[in-house]
Amino acid sequence: MKDANLFQLGIGLETGAQEEDTIEVGFCPANANTVTRDVFDEDREDHFIRRDGKVYAGTHLILEVVDGFGLDDETRIQNAFREIVDTCGATLLHIHTHKFSPQGVSGVAVLAESHISVHTWPEIGYGAFDVFMCGDAQPWLAVDVLKRAFDTDDVRMKELLRGEGLVTEGDAVAAQ
Repeated sequence: MKDANLFQLGIGLETGAQEEDTIEVGFCPANANTVTRDVFDEDREDHFIRRDGKVYAGTHLILEVVDGFGLDDETRIQNAFREIVDTCGATLLHIHTHKFSPQGVSGVAVLAESHISVHTWPEIGYGAFDVFMCGDAQPWLAVDVLKRAFDTDDVRMKELLRGEGLVTEGDAVAAQ
């Protein structure tokens, strides 16, 4: 039974990582722990966002569903995850949800572009969603999906630009 529990948690499963994923780019022999990348190089495949003079890893939205309905329904939440992925232009890798007793659902959708997560308090009509996406995905489109999915007009949003300020336009000029 122990092995079955480990399987359910995903422990010991293949991650899908390939040998070529471990090759260090820009290896610096003087400091074996340093990996340098030009985040302004348009040929990079790291999906950093370059917008309005900023460079950042991705957009992380903190979304609060208020006075929502159906927040105790795992299937409804999974369908909302799928619709967010499709609407925002992301790539779904995996969904996992858990229903609590007597109520509430927690879940995560793992995306190629990052993740969507949720924890709900259906007894008060509240769902706490995170939508974090990098690359060309458009996470703001998730707001309307959540309004429809949980039959509410009250979805509150806070936006974080993850990694903002780590690299600036000035850094790019200095590197040239």
